[in-house]
Amino acid sequence: MPADAPALKIANTRTEGAEVVLYDRAGGQSREALGAALVEERGLTLIRPYDEPQVIAGQGTCGLEIAEEARMLGIETAEVLVPCGGGGLSAGIALALQAEAPGVRVRTVEPRDFDDTARSLAAGRRLGNASQAGGLCDAILTPMPGEITFPILARLCGPGLAVGDTDVLRAMAEAYQRLKLVAEPGGAVALAAALFHGSEIAGETVICVISGGNVDAATFGLALKTLG
Repeated sequence: MPADAPALKIANTRTEGAEVVLYDRAGGQSREALGAALVEERGLTLIRPYDEPQVIAGQGTCGLEIAEEARMLGIETAEVLVPCGGGGLSAGIALALQAEAPGVRVRTVEPRDFDDTARSLAAGRRLGNASQAGGLCDAILTPMPGEITFPILARLCGPGLAVGDTDVLRAMAEAYQRLKLVAEPGGAVALAAALFHGSEIAGETVICVISGGNVDAATFGLALKTLG
């Protein structure tokens, strides 16, 4: 995990019995190189967080749930806004919807200064971010879209969306106040897009994925302050 991940997230992971190996994302240390070294030293099997077919398939079960609920509600067309880092969750959902609800389209959502997927979709090729760390939405800060995920996103998703940190904090506060949900910044970007970027979304029906609640008290306090 990156050393700048929320302390609560690191502590909770250790509480579950995991050995957490930290790396210096802000200093440019390569997670891939560290993972490869651990595999070599310990004889481990590396499961990548997004560029892994079985991980993509597992995350696609969220898309199956969306398709089922859409059918129950009689929804045939909609925009599904999904928080996006490397693209595993977005790709999995897009594949499931292609099979089960072809009129429902995924739109990836990222932080404004880490919008590699949106820029890559517009360019038709994988592009990276100038910075690898330092953003509010730590959980979805990735170098660039995955080799496996990007072709799926390019084929099945609409244009990517990007939101600013202020809108993310406001969305976290709204989720808490109105939905009684605690969302981490990276998990709230899709809701931020739905609430504050409606002019960039096609159609009248919008489905949002909120992913993750790993937020420390200080950051959550900043979000609640936006309620006035």
